[in-house]
Amino acid sequence: MSRQGTAGATGAASEWLLRVSDLERAYARPRTSLWHRPEPLRALRGVSFELLAGQSLGVVGESGSGKSTLARLVMALDRPSAGTVELLGRDLHQLSERELRTARRDFQMVFQDPYGSLDPRMTVERTVSEPLATLNEKPGREAQRLQVLEVLEQVGLRAQDADKYPHEFSGGQRQRIAIARALITRPRLIVADEPVSALDVSVQAQVLNLMQDLQRELGLSYLFISHDLAVVQHVCDQVLVLHQGLVVERGTPRQLFSAPAHPYTQTLVRAAPRIL
Repeated sequence: MSRQGTAGATGAASEWLLRVSDLERAYARPRTSLWHRPEPLRALRGVSFELLAGQSLGVVGESGSGKSTLARLVMALDRPSAGTVELLGRDLHQLSERELRTARRDFQMVFQDPYGSLDPRMTVERTVSEPLATLNEKPGREAQRLQVLEVLEQVGLRAQDADKYPHEFSGGQRQRIAIARALITRPRLIVADEPVSALDVSVQAQVLNLMQDLQRELGLSYLFISHDLAVVQHVCDQVLVLHQGLVVERGTPRQLFSAPAHPYTQTLVRAAPRIL
């Protein structure tokens, strides 16, 4: 099912949930001589956008375009060189460590690799409940297990799966565990960094459909990082195209993929193996 025309079904509010303004990130390059200091690598250059509550924003671009840097800055895992990241009206990079820890309840991340992102020594229950410990919340053993079982059910897993280990699951099931871990704090925003690129094509649609179902059920917003235009068209209401750290084009999937204006976007569309 294409995302096109579904924005109304999400019940999206007209107010923004996430606002990124003039975001910059530069990294120092290693010196090649004592006499010459190289120009810094500008991974992001003045990136600005808003994400409305209940909607999905896709960020596309080739490797090295700045997508993952943007995800890390939105998640406050790195600090910007300039600019702001506001979630629910608060600049995340101006919060104290304690305030940021509490704020993380409202935003969580799903990573690309369902194999590397789960600790093989931890049961599913421990893995899924881990964000609660980060928030310094100790709901009690029984209450915690009930929370875990609830989110496992929401992602299509069984109660008995809580006592298993990651190696007992397929890639698609592991990514469902990762999504359950993101859901445990009842976030408003999920940053999904290439969440299906490591999965078989036959499984990708199942995980994407699950994410859309959860969005409708829970009112989630997604910042969806992907190199796959077909995936973005399937999931997102709006799309940003990043090239060398700059937003070169933005619009709905239909606008961008049926009539791309920027030469870089045109190149991406021509190279796409399939568009849903």
